[in-house]
Amino acid sequence: MDSFIPLLVIVPIFCAILLNLCHGKDKLVKLLALIFGITLPITPIFVNYGNHFFGGYSPLFLNSSWATNLPSTITNSILFNFHPAITYVFGGMQQIFIFILGILTFFVIFTSLNESKRASGVYTFLIFMGTAAVTAVFLTDDIFHLYIFFEISVMTQVGIILCSNIQRKHETALKYMFLSNIAAPMLLLGIGLLLGLTGNVNISDIIIAIKTGVVTPDNPVLLMAAALILFGWLYGSGLPPFHSIKSAMYSKATPHAAAILQVFTVFIFVSLGIVIIRIFAFISLLRWIIMIISALAMILGISMAITQHDFKRMIGYLAVGELGYVGLGLAIGTIQSITACLFQAVNEILLTGLLFIGVGTILYKTGTTDTNKLGGMLTENPFVAFIFLLTGFAMAGVPPFNAFQSKLLLIQSALNAGFPELGVLMIILSIVTFMTFVKVFYTVYLKPQPENMKIINKKIPQVTVISMVLLLIVCIMLGLFPNIVTNAFSQFAMGLL
Repeated sequence: MDSFIPLLVIVPIFCAILLNLCHGKDKLVKLLALIFGITLPITPIFVNYGNHFFGGYSPLFLNSSWATNLPSTITNSILFNFHPAITYVFGGMQQIFIFILGILTFFVIFTSLNESKRASGVYTFLIFMGTAAVTAVFLTDDIFHLYIFFEISVMTQVGIILCSNIQRKHETALKYMFLSNIAAPMLLLGIGLLLGLTGNVNISDIIIAIKTGVVTPDNPVLLMAAALILFGWLYGSGLPPFHSIKSAMYSKATPHAAAILQVFTVFIFVSLGIVIIRIFAFISLLRWIIMIISALAMILGISMAITQHDFKRMIGYLAVGELGYVGLGLAIGTIQSITACLFQAVNEILLTGLLFIGVGTILYKTGTTDTNKLGGMLTENPFVAFIFLLTGFAMAGVPPFNAFQSKLLLIQSALNAGFPELGVLMIILSIVTFMTFVKVFYTVYLKPQPENMKIINKKIPQVTVISMVLLLIVCIMLGLFPNIVTNAFSQFAMGLL
């Protein structure tokens, strides 16, 4: 048991509380936020792989000194594998995701503190608390523990929107909260049904109970639990029918806030999606439902993005569409497809975050993200325009960037699993995404500058440019050397299946 695994959650919580207490002291908040932000990507590097059992109560099968003295009636029963404590699992896959989360969180804090005139202790509190929440969701093997931090992440997302200086933000936050009051209880009810059927909230124990016949797979209550948890997953991840409200959240947040919001969304999507696949893998209909909804998210995402005039809203819809690729990988359910979908999730975190930060440069200079009011931005800062263009190509899956590798692997996994239609769909939508970015780049950067467009700030903060360059370098590195992450993802997928 590794006692340092809980630090991945405790450290950002401690940072959040301290920053909230320092609200109003701008210089101190800036200093502490930067110092604490640096610790986020560093911490997972030094934590050893393994499990952490809170209270030290490990399962009997991991305690050889106890197991040798127990009667066979216990060692041959499910009690021998029972997890009496909340369990955190930390391996190569978790390390990569939490490291990427730390990088994005740091760059978001880095850029926001330099673009904002005043540092908000409340805003940084919400970012760190949300980071802690999604980290716990990713680590835990306890589904009720997952629900608690799922709710905390929802509250932090609403708070981040309310901290943004955007018109009609309260309306969007209220709508999201209203939907939360429907979806979250349904998720909790599904968890309650699993507890009633199996007597457990530990995910590994629930799986054992189903496999050993404690609960029959065709139990209607178990199927109802699957449907309720699926509904909660759709809400948390912003897949249809919640794609409009999720993209609206991104548009009602500042660009750097939208960047961190989409990271939280991807974490919820992946962690809860893996839980659904682990527990309900035997329900073939559920896989088909996930596959159809994911394909629908891809189509709706790019279709809605094309029609948008708000740059942030457009990227928000693209983010929803990119999640569809991840969902397809989960639904196909092979080692190759799950490896590809995890890789795609990492790439979406990086690329969407980079795009939102890039939009932030436009908002910083002009005060608007309405593409009808923009033009001629290439002459204002050609270097940033070049980075933005490369990022758009990367999201579309153009080589040698990271999304090319993950989307190619997804297409190959779809073909190998007997779903050539999905492969064709992914290729077509990648082409449409490419065309969308070319159109937007022309509109914002190449067409003549409108007469009524005003340049508010002449110079983009160097911190923002550095953040964009470093994130782009990470994307290129993952495109050239995908094995950096795919080996760990492949090992996780083999253990999952």
